[in-house]
Order: sequence, then structure tokens, then C-alpha cells
Amino acid sequence: MPEPLQNEAKQSPYEKMLQDCLRGELRVVNTGLPQSQKRQSKENKLFYLLNEKYPHVVCNDGSTHFFKKSELEYLASMLDTDEQETLPLPMLIELGANQAEAAIICEGKVEEKVISKALNMPVTCEERRIRIYKPQLALLRRKFKTTTVYVFSPKIVA
Repeated sequence: MPEPLQNEAKQSPYEKMLQDCLRGELRVVNTGLPQSQKRQSKENKLFYLLNEKYPHVVCNDGSTHFFKKSELEYLASMLDTDEQETLPLPMLIELGANQAEAAIICEGKVEEKVISKALNMPVTCEERRIRIYKPQLALLRRKFKTTTVYVFSPKIVA
């Protein structure tokens, strides 16, 4: 599971108890996440997915997540070949208790570049996250419906 945005040391005992209760429940909700995202394997990189007849990744629950070729080609148009080889797909969008914002989990500069170009605004990656607000999330999901997935997080936001 990705690192939480909020420092857990600052949480009250009640908030920690809620976090623990939610972890198990959210593990069930997140079973549809791609297992290859965790391994950072070759098969989930844009460069390799572009060459597949039916681009896809296998999820933790055994299901298959398919990508639209048009989305992969749009992403490829934003990046050079080296960057295409490092962009993990699907990109993970973390949703937590704060309904007003979301965070794209960012492993490097390539995700930052993609999000910045897609939203047509500068973004920065802090603590392995790019924070965006609901209007930006809607725009991002419209452009990248199959190349992004939601990760539900147990964070309690004060």
C-alpha cells in the first residue's frame, strides 16, 4: 500500500483505531488493482503496451484490465521513447477521506510531465504524490479513463 499523505504520528488514538479498521475493508475494495503495478514489471510500461494487440494487465483478483489503444497513443505522443519505457500503467489515483482532493502516486518525473501536459498546468510531485482537486480529477479521468485506476486509502484527514 502507498505511503499515507498525513503523518501517522500526529494522529489521535481514535484516528489510528479508525485507520486500522478501514485497512482490512479497503484491502477488499482494492483487489481490482493491477498486480504488475506493484512489481514495476515490463508488461505494464507504456512502451511495451503499445506493441500488444490487446494491451492489458492482470489484476490482483485475477481479472484483466484492458487499455484503450487511443489513450496509449495519446500518452506516447507526450513522451519520448525513454520516458515511455518508464511510465507505469495504469497510473494510480489515491482517494481518501478528503473528498475535495485526490493524489496521483508518482514514482518519477515522467508522471509529473504527463499530468502537467494533460491538465495544461504545472504540477509538482511531493512525498511521491501529485495533489489535484475534483475539477482536475474529472478532466484527467475524461482523458485517461482506462490508463488510470483508483486506489482507496484509509487516511483520516483532520
